[in-house]
Parts: sequence; C-alpha cells; structure tokens
Amino acid sequence: MSTSNTPTTTDQTGDGSADPATVSLSGYVIDRLYGPDRVETTTPGEAEKASDRIGEPGVFPYTRGVHPGMYRTRGWTMRQFAGFGSADDTNARFKYLLENAKGTNTGLSTAFDLPTLMGRDSDDPLSLGEVGRCGVAIDTIEDMHRLYADIPIGTVTVSQTINGPACVIWAMYIAMAKQRNIDPATLGGTLQNDILKEFHSQNEFIYPPEASVKLVIDTIEYATKHLPKWNSVSISGYHIREAGSNATQELAFTLRDGMEYVEAAIKRGLDVDDFAPRLSFFFNSHNEFFEEICKLRAARRIWSHAMKERFGAKNDRSLLMRTHVQTAGCSLTEQQPLNNIVRVAYQAMAGVLGGCQSLHTDSMDETLGLPTETSVRVALRTQQILNEETGVTRTVDPLGGSWYVEALTDRMQEDADAIISEIDGMGGVVAGIHKGYFRRSIAEASYRFGQEMEAGDRVIVGVNAFTEGNEDHQVEILQIPHEVESNQCDQLATFKKNRDDDGVAAALDAIRQAARADENVMPSLIDASLANCTMGEMVQAMADVFGRYTSGPEW
Repeated sequence: MSTSNTPTTTDQTGDGSADPATVSLSGYVIDRLYGPDRVETTTPGEAEKASDRIGEPGVFPYTRGVHPGMYRTRGWTMRQFAGFGSADDTNARFKYLLENAKGTNTGLSTAFDLPTLMGRDSDDPLSLGEVGRCGVAIDTIEDMHRLYADIPIGTVTVSQTINGPACVIWAMYIAMAKQRNIDPATLGGTLQNDILKEFHSQNEFIYPPEASVKLVIDTIEYATKHLPKWNSVSISGYHIREAGSNATQELAFTLRDGMEYVEAAIKRGLDVDDFAPRLSFFFNSHNEFFEEICKLRAARRIWSHAMKERFGAKNDRSLLMRTHVQTAGCSLTEQQPLNNIVRVAYQAMAGVLGGCQSLHTDSMDETLGLPTETSVRVALRTQQILNEETGVTRTVDPLGGSWYVEALTDRMQEDADAIISEIDGMGGVVAGIHKGYFRRSIAEASYRFGQEMEAGDRVIVGVNAFTEGNEDHQVEILQIPHEVESNQCDQLATFKKNRDDDGVAAALDAIRQAARADENVMPSLIDASLANCTMGEMVQAMADVFGRYTSGPEW
C-alpha cells in the first residue's frame, strides 16, 4: 500500500493517464465482466465463507443493511439542510420544508454561518462581512429560541452541522429546551461534532486536537447520561470527500476517526455498550455510482467487526453503523446548473441502494449561492420521487449478490482495512494529524483528479465537454442583504445590555474551572447559556484554558 492510499491503476491510455472507460474515480481497474469466481468458488467451504461475509440484513456483519426490513418497514429520513441570514429567516425556511414534506419522514438540519462555525460572535471584528452569509448566525440563547420558534422539537429530529464550538451550540439548544419546559431526555437529533475531520479537511477547529477530542467525549458522556435519544457525534466522511479524497480514503479515514472516539470514551471510563448505539456516521455520495453503494456496504462490515473484535461490544446495537448520506456538493457545477438535478438524483439513488438511514439532497444552485425555495423544493421532491415512484423500497439490498457489487465491496473493505492498519501503526488519528498524514493523502488524491479532469480524461458535462449553453445560468440566485448583519449585531448589543453582568462573569469562571479540572464542561455550558453568556464568550472561556490551535509546519 503506497502512502497515497490509492489503488494501483494499470489500465491507462497511450499517454499514461487513467482510462475513464475502465478505471473508477478511486483508481480501481474495472473488469469487462464479473462472475462467481470473483466472489466465491465452487468449493462448499468457500461458498459458505462468502455467504457469511455478506450475511443477512439486520444481522452481523450488516453488509446488507442495519435493519431486517430496511425501507419496507421504515423509510429513510428526508433531512433537508437549511440555514441563512437571521434566525427568523431560517425558521421560516424550516417551516416551509416541513410543510412541503407533508407527512413524509422528515428531519431538519441546521447550517450555521462562518463566524458561528469558528466560535465567534457576530460583533467580533473577524466576523465582518460573513454574518448570515453561508448559514444562520447564532450568538445567544434568544437566537436559539427564534431559530426553532413554533418547531415541535420534542417530536421533530434536529441535526446541527457544527464542530469546533459544537458543545456550546448544543448546550444552548438544551438550555432553550429547558426554558420551553421540554425534558431534554425527550430530544432527538444529531450533533455533527466530528472535530477530527476538521483537522483533515475543513479547518474549522479552535482548540488543539487533544483538547478538541476531550470536548467530543464530554458530549458523548453527557448524552449517554442525560439525552438517550440524541446522537452526540456524527462521524463525517463527507467533508473529507469534499476536500478531494477518493471513496476508499473517505471510508478508511472516517471509520478510523470513529475508532479514535471510541478508544477515548472507553479511556474516560464509559462502557462501550452504553454509548456506541448512539454513534452515527455521515458519508458523501459522489458520481461513481457503484463505488458509493459498495462504500456504504463495506463501511457497515468494517465497523461491526471493529466494534465486536477490537472493542468487545456485546450489544448488537453497538455494532450498527447508522449513516446519514448527502449528495456531493463538490460534484455540482456552476456551468449548466440544471444538470445538477440529474447528478443529485443518481447520487441519492446510490445512497439509498447502499442502505442509508437518512438522506440530504443538494439543491441545483448551490455552486452559485444559497439555495432558493424553488431549488430546495426540487431537491426534496427528488427524494420523494425516489421513495414513491422507483420501487427501490420494495426489497432489501437489491444489488446484493451481484458479482460486481460483492467483488467491489470486498476490494474497498480490503484497501480500507490496510489504511486503518497504517494509521494504527503511526499511533492513531491524533498522531497522524500532527504528522500531516491525512492532509497529504487527500491533497495527492485531489491533485490526481484535477489532472485527469484538466486533461479531459474525466469528462464533466458542461465543464470540459458538452459546453454549449454555458452562458445561460437559468436559475435565480438568493441574495443575503447587508441588513442581516447590522440587525444581528444590534440585537446582540441589546442582549448584552439587558443581562446580569455579574452572573455572566460567574458562569464563564465556572466554565474555566471545569476545563482546568478536566471535568465534563457540559453542565457549566448549559448553566452559562441560561445565564445569557454568548456563544463567543463561552468559546473563549475554554480557549483561556486549552489555547487556540494553528496548523503545524508540515501543512
């Protein structure tokens, strides 16, 4: 296995480049025809071994799905991502999505603006020009109330896409629920909270890796004890893929990140079967249709074996790899954006055929700006058509047993296992971060794909081929007015003016004390939210103890 973690490509064109007719995006040479010899032999023992490896749906090793009936008995959650401008703006979009869902299995997923993602309040000088632009601005518990006003959070599941300050945002959400007299134990949802992939790909980290992992374990521990319906971390390959990795790297890096959290939680003293059933995953669904299906099938198999054999889990629910899937934003094109509807449809189909538990479909105009209501509705309708009209829900794992699908699943598992072993050998994920391993590997894969695309070896319709009509975008673009930022800062100033400053100071001191004592910070963050501390103030209180992290020299 090379350090680039990419399968060896032998099928090439005359100039030495990959032949897209026979080589997948991850570099796998695809044979002209697959037969039983690629999966099992005629020897009875070998055939039984292959059958055991594939298994049955709802049964270890869960290759064919986490539930026996899959979509015949429970549909996937149609989770739509929304967040822009003010809390009031996003609240209106949430209500629009719920109305258009009309009874289908729907959850809400919240996108936050860049200042919030970086743990900064809207009045921070570094927030200038970014407030509400690429997500919703949340500074205070009052903002949290406005964001979920009239939303039945006791019954609708809520996903929050945030990482560096995830424990703070979650604390504000729990505090908001308490003020609404909703028992936190009834809350259902998911906190993305996967800080390790931020160091690999997305850069929205605040504290050093060790302290960052500690805060993730704080949330896992708190959820285990107090919010039994909440997924405290969504271990995310999505952003690793968006940064340029191939499918096999996404698979391996994501699962090894999950193992790092499990190891840290066990070291904290938690029993694996107490917290593992609430771990969740988040994968990308890209253009290489069969790779994406096989990636999810391989992921379930690898994770179940790791939980059973590496960590000694006894509860069957601890072995399940439940995953959300989102179609690939990085695959969408500014040119001919209507084509993105087609891309999203077959990426969504791959996620469903791969056995996801929830799905987000990107909007066609996301490369041009924030999605309009029209494009969001088309994205939701894509899922509804997939669910209602295609028949994919009628049988479990409909591609299971395909010689090609089983051979590719096996190959992706084998290569991902090799990468996981390589990370183990360097001392784990945090050690790999400090060595720059993940960033180098992703950069190499991204560079190779860029070369193939520029050379025309990888055709991107509307970009390097079939470009007629590129001058016409044909879609409306959503604009965020400057008043969103000025109004948000005005509301924040009024909030600060009307609060008890002594109570705020005492609450922030309690956060620092918990951090210094290596205690779980969640109780102090919830108390600080109720005391009207701002998100940025709580983030800084922990930074006073943990420090802030900048990238190392290898990067």
